[in-house]
Amino acid sequence: MAADGSLLRELLHAQKGDFAFRYSLAHASVAKGKDTKPHRLKFTEVYYILEGRGRMHIDDEYRDVRPGCSVYIPASASQYIENIGDSDLKFLCIVDPAWQADAEDIL
Repeated sequence: MAADGSLLRELLHAQKGDFAFRYSLAHASVAKGKDTKPHRLKFTEVYYILEGRGRMHIDDEYRDVRPGCSVYIPASASQYIENIGDSDLKFLCIVDPAWQADAEDIL
């Protein structure tokens, strides 16, 4: 379980292994009727929605998302995503530069 409440599985991380890139890639899942905790990263992030339906909140704005949607989250923006569908919401998280625990604040 990630600090924001999502079920997270890290797939790639530039600081682990001998990789020639600077980002991290993770697969996240939010259960039906649940949401992540509002949080803020010091780095930019992109979500790519794989399955389910969600509502992405960035600062004071929100948009509904579905499979195939990409969401750009600026550095230091307040963010959370809620599952508004009938099944698990699954998405990829790409953080650049690579995610670090000390670069994330749970609000």
